Amino acid sequence: MNNSNERGNPAFPWHNDDNNPCTSCGACCAHFRVSFYQGESAESPWGTVPADLTESLTHHRLVMKGTNQKSPRCIALQGEIGQCVGCTIHAVRASVCREFPPSWEGGVHNPDCDRARAAHGLPPLPNPEIVPFQPDDQPTKPHLPKRAA
Repeated sequence: MNNSNERGNPAFPWHNDDNNPCTSCGACCAHFRVSFYQGESAESPWGTVPADLTESLTHHRLVMKGTNQKSPRCIALQGEIGQCVGCTIHAVRASVCREFPPSWEGGVHNPDCDRARAAHGLPPLPNPEIVPFQPDDQPTKPHLPKRAA
């Protein structure tokens, strides 16, 4: 997938947010098991997650197909990890997906995001609060009061 080809595509509306690091990552969707309560399945009265994309994990828990294996990758994830990705069920995804923030969203570090990115050879997301050193920055001398003679 090419980010420029997906931008503005109604099938990938979240790609319109230039500041969303998830649209060029997807590591969490291809690193963690995505398990959730069976009541979130579309087969339940208030559920939304398409049942055909899930499989049973326990008596009360489901898992997204593809995530309960040695090399997980959610069946709903499209695209290339670290390049351009999108969730095909983004609007109806499980609560565990909705509640997984990228690192530094709202100023909060998410080490699990960093861990998933590292598993795919991606660097951690930068903390926007930290201003990186620029090569043309000049050191400043501290202002000291003049001594009386």
